[in-house]
Amino acid sequence: MAKRRNSSQFIFQQRRSLEQCWLHEFDIDPLILRARWLHSQGLKLEALAMEQELLPIV
Repeated sequence: MAKRRNSSQFIFQQRRSLEQCWLHEFDIDPLILRARWLHSQGLKLEALAMEQELLPIV
């Protein structure tokens, strides 16, 4: 029984941690739209700079 309590507590902590992460997330869609708009305006260097912001950090 103690194992169950520990695992449910662990799941609760994971869920709470995930919710905290979501609070710090931002919507990346505006960045994608901005990069596309810059490309359409012929601003290639600016668009490439914006696309660099969209690359995942590895």
